[in-house]
Amino acid sequence: MCRTLAAFPTTCLERAKEFKTRLGIFLHKSELGSDSGSLGKFDWGSKHSKESRSFSEDVLGWKESFDLLLSSKNGVAAFHAFLKTEFSEENLEFWLACEEFKKIRSAAKLSSRAQRIFDEFIRSEAPKEVNIDHETRELTRTNLQVVTVTCFDVAQGKTRTLMEKDSYPRFLKSSAYQDLAAQASAAATASTSSCSPAEPSHT
Repeated sequence: MCRTLAAFPTTCLERAKEFKTRLGIFLHKSELGSDSGSLGKFDWGSKHSKESRSFSEDVLGWKESFDLLLSSKNGVAAFHAFLKTEFSEENLEFWLACEEFKKIRSAAKLSSRAQRIFDEFIRSEAPKEVNIDHETRELTRTNLQVVTVTCFDVAQGKTRTLMEKDSYPRFLKSSAYQDLAAQASAAATASTSSCSPAEPSHT
């Protein structure tokens, strides 16, 4: 499992528990890491809760752009769950692995991690082989001869484009996300209404 998903804090894991219900997809704790704590449902009815309003805005923001989805840890968890139903979660896991890879500053760690990513996602017959063309695969193999933080950029970019043009639209059109977005919209409206100043009474 991708290191990024395994590093989710407890609050994100609680959201993932909610996605199990609202998206109808089983997100096992082992898939998101063992630091789960108490996994409870998100309370949509907390009208005065700033967290409720923030989470609702987060969910609704996922349909605004693919970038917003990828920048949201809850969004990544939901999208990952959706991709698992299409047996294409390796694309997102590779993208996330590349994002973590770029943060490495140790040359030794960079080299070993690069080889691990290549073996897991890029090489032919890799356990989580991503759908890239032969030219990109060979370019990436060549890049590993002198490892830099950019050696996976082309492959990562093509994988991202594939997700954005193919999987992302289906995710937004899925009944599971539509239902979640509708509930988020209702929760956001209720939260806004509850925070509005009362109108003065006229006698």
